[in-house]
Amino acid sequence: MTKRLHFGNVFLIGLTHALALAAIPFFSWKALLVCLGMLYTICPIGVNMTYHRLLTHRGFKVPTWFEYVLSTIAAMSAQGPMMLWVAEHRLHHQFSDSPGEDPHTPQDGLFHAHIGHLFYHKDFEDRPELWQKYVPDLLKHPYYRFLDKYFFIFVLLPIPFLYWAGGISFVMWGVFVRIVLMWHTSGSVNSLCHRFGYRTYEAKDLSRNFWLVGLVAAGEGWHNNHHAYPTSARHGLKWWELDATYGLIRLAELVGLATDVKRPVGLPSIPRFLVPSALGAEI
Repeated sequence: MTKRLHFGNVFLIGLTHALALAAIPFFSWKALLVCLGMLYTICPIGVNMTYHRLLTHRGFKVPTWFEYVLSTIAAMSAQGPMMLWVAEHRLHHQFSDSPGEDPHTPQDGLFHAHIGHLFYHKDFEDRPELWQKYVPDLLKHPYYRFLDKYFFIFVLLPIPFLYWAGGISFVMWGVFVRIVLMWHTSGSVNSLCHRFGYRTYEAKDLSRNFWLVGLVAAGEGWHNNHHAYPTSARHGLKWWELDATYGLIRLAELVGLATDVKRPVGLPSIPRFLVPSALGAEI
């Protein structure tokens, strides 16, 4: 089947990278701190904790109102529609590293896994009747349907506040540089963590633990651990596998906001992945 370029994604990804490069002349140490501060707030809380460990795998529970707050923060990450993010990640676990079925396996090329898969139309994404089967739990929430449709509003929301706080320098670094860094951090989990690093468990895929991504991506780089225990809220399983995202979940648990936090017990057998036929039992 001939791949069709997704011109909208190509344009937006290319434009954002161009604006990130254009931010270089506007560099200041304060702008860099704003960039890193937002990166390591929105990425661990929004992408890792909320989209991934909470909404996709239901590794823990929080009150509905707090789940909405976390999901609103996640919408600022510029990771696309939230329901499609969750659906595609559940698909990834169902067909992990199966060429042509896993949407971002490095079996189809390292660049494809990292970011190239976003440059083409996917039948799964273009047909709601396919991806909606993976997110019946999210479709029940009117607020999630709103966030899924209008996520771009929240991506742009910080711009006036950043401009008021520090002018164009804060905007360029706090939005465009931060988004590009976030994209490549997430992409590294899909690409590098299925190609480089060590394997603690013989999971049914190519997943690996890569220490550099583990540190940079706030715990998401312990990917072999995650694929062995997909519903675990904790990814860093050895004392030296630092997992900042799990630290946030643990903090929420200590103050009573997070409950039913799932952690590995014993050695993993063949994982029961989040697939449509199992959604009722798993979620």
